[in-house]
Amino acid sequence: MENCISYSAIEDVQLLSWENAPKYCLQLTIPGGTVLLQAANSYLRDQWFHSLQWKKKIYKYKKVLSNPNRWEVVLKEIRTLVDMALTSPLQDDSIHQAPLEIVSKLLSENIHLTTLEHESIIVAISPLLENNHPPPDLCEFFCKHCRERPRSMVVIEVFTPVVQRILKHNMDFGKCPRLRLFTQEYILALNELNAGMEVVNKFIHSMHGPTANCPHPRVLPNLVAVCLAAIYSCYEEFINSRDNSPSLKEIRNGCQQQCDRKPNIPMRLLHTNPDLVSQEVTSTESRHKSVIVTSNEILVEVERNNTVNQKLKANSGNDSEPNLIDCLLISPTCSTISIELSPQAERVLGCYVEILKMLSDYDDWRPALASLLQPIPFPKEALAHETFTKELKYVIQRFAEDPRQEVHSCLLSVRAGKDGWFQLYSPGGVACDDDGELFASMVHILMGSCYKTKKFLLSLAENKLGPCMLLALRGNQTMVEILCLMLEYNIIENNDTQLQIISTLESTDVGKRMYEQLCDRQRELKELQRKGGPTRLTLPSKSTDADLARLLSSGSFGNLENLSLAFTNVTSACAEQLIKLPSLKQLNLWSTQFGDAGLRVLSEHLTTLQVLNLCETPVTDAGLLALSSMKSLCSLNMNSTKLSADTYEDLKAKLPNLKEVDVRYTEAW
Repeated sequence: MENCISYSAIEDVQLLSWENAPKYCLQLTIPGGTVLLQAANSYLRDQWFHSLQWKKKIYKYKKVLSNPNRWEVVLKEIRTLVDMALTSPLQDDSIHQAPLEIVSKLLSENIHLTTLEHESIIVAISPLLENNHPPPDLCEFFCKHCRERPRSMVVIEVFTPVVQRILKHNMDFGKCPRLRLFTQEYILALNELNAGMEVVNKFIHSMHGPTANCPHPRVLPNLVAVCLAAIYSCYEEFINSRDNSPSLKEIRNGCQQQCDRKPNIPMRLLHTNPDLVSQEVTSTESRHKSVIVTSNEILVEVERNNTVNQKLKANSGNDSEPNLIDCLLISPTCSTISIELSPQAERVLGCYVEILKMLSDYDDWRPALASLLQPIPFPKEALAHETFTKELKYVIQRFAEDPRQEVHSCLLSVRAGKDGWFQLYSPGGVACDDDGELFASMVHILMGSCYKTKKFLLSLAENKLGPCMLLALRGNQTMVEILCLMLEYNIIENNDTQLQIISTLESTDVGKRMYEQLCDRQRELKELQRKGGPTRLTLPSKSTDADLARLLSSGSFGNLENLSLAFTNVTSACAEQLIKLPSLKQLNLWSTQFGDAGLRVLSEHLTTLQVLNLCETPVTDAGLLALSSMKSLCSLNMNSTKLSADTYEDLKAKLPNLKEVDVRYTEAW
């Protein structure tokens, strides 16, 4: 029908109600006659009737509003159009979107409207915005109003529910970038009010809600997306002109001559050998050369040390791209990078970093926020900006203080070979601006629940031993514990380094006390592991971790191969005692409270264990996956545990000697 008759040609639409009229018919009046439409039922007939009336009225309003003369008449027609859309019995998204698109086109074609006319139109269409996203052109109009009239009451009264709906319901800003830009400008407009960030804080709180858990799962991801885009825009001029700056390969190979580059270089990043990061350049004969480049947004000053550059050229054989964070690990004596943003960019940056701080203060949002920020989703220019990293430090501190592993584990890199926040804020990292306090707190929380404690200690010994010793020398208890663990687990093989660590520990009272305790434990361990004692041992039911520790401290157990703790009250804490048994081959933990944390410790130290019974223990996939490193296991009982089918298949693939497995009453059964 639509291909035969134009909606503009329809003069009238009527329901046939006279006697003997055909059932379910509509009568369309057109120039030169009428047309009868017969539907299959009354519901379909009514749908046709209201749809044709809607189309006819929309055509009329498009025609009227396409040539506006008197704006008071136009405003009246817009209000009538909105009322028609709200009262229409038709249930379709296009019913509300069509008026918004008409108004959007009207505004785009009439750019010389006064502020009063702008606000009158926004207020007129506000009822439609309560349940509908504004179209792209209308978003641009709203953005312009937020920039030009941030203190207008329209921003608070009309835009607030619109932005709240966008944050609660929008699923993909990638498909709707103008919605994100409108949200971004709205928040900046709130920041321009007299109360500033206090108003923004109230808005964030309103989005979270008064309860402990936010009922809207899309709010946090959408807010983070808005923050990331806004922060990116602050450094956009650098990023757009990045082609003029040296590549990461050129940085590694020492290609830093100004004459080799185009004249307008926005920023240069230097790469140094990691071995040189902690060394001080003491030569007074070294010469410094500075390159200063200005733009209307940012001033970058780079000071380079020629002596260090010559050392770097000797290491230029590796053609692979350097790690981004490694590229920014610049010793202050070698080079410094200072970035100055324009006042407007500083305000934008300050506003959205402050919002990230607010988000990190909500306990229920912190796990998801940590996960979203774990890949370091910021441009390298932001990471080189001292103001940005200094302000973001609060967020990282909140992650480091959270006892939940799902939060503080996000301080580590998202995958092997890529640095994370732990590396950035460690001594020598580009973002470290203190004496290692944040580093110490991160190490403390990570050591408490790290998946691979021994592996983590190895990483610290290889990369951060100097900062650890310095902080221990200053009396930091966490670092004293780290150095003691390195000695206890034989992490340090070099004798001179071991002696240096011992000297460091004996330099402070807390270090001296912990080192004496370590020596006592080592003597007890030596006595415990001395050959002799029983080969099989069973603890009475209801025994505790303290009972096990007391028993093992009573003599030699170097011959103990079979230990049964079944039906006792031991927990994961007893793992510290179990790893002292060098000959242990069989371990029975049936119906105990031994959990994932204990399995992680066993997997690192008891690699020769052959038989393990975990029946009716609270272990989960998180701990069971750690057993994949125990290649000697030939019998494993996981009956009545929270084992999943995927983890079971993974263990079978990684444990070649596994012959007997019990997975009854599990998901894998």
